Amino acid sequence: MTIYSIYVINKAGGLIYRQDFQTRDVPLSANDVIVLAGMFHGLHAITARLSPEPKSKGMEVMVADTFRLHCFHTVTGTKFVVLADPAQTTLDHILKKLYELYADYVLKNPFYSLEMPIRCELFEKQLTKYIDYVEANQRNYAAGAR
Repeated sequence: MTIYSIYVINKAGGLIYRQDFQTRDVPLSANDVIVLAGMFHGLHAITARLSPEPKSKGMEVMVADTFRLHCFHTVTGTKFVVLADPAQTTLDHILKKLYELYADYVLKNPFYSLEMPIRCELFEKQLTKYIDYVEANQRNYAAGAR
């Protein structure tokens, strides 16, 4: 499994956290990522309204030939987005752990203001540690170490 990027989007559609785990041939500028977050927020809202299912949460998974996007939408409106390898079938466990890390290291931080950019060193360290763990264990599993 390869995790490309993780984004956290606030309820107003603003990008409050971004971490890239893989380098791209053409890196996205900070402006491009902010526009991407805003577009995803709008697309998520539109798909929630277009859905024939009542009380739809909107778009949760998008699959393209070069990436797979998974979104976890919280009750408070915060969205956690993971971009990964298209071969990865589910990222729910990663999204749940991301939310857990957010709750433990960001929301419990007395210096953090809700809806503002996340600048929490412990959160970043724990997130990187977790993604490294997931990547290492997935490689071992793929290599036959079941």
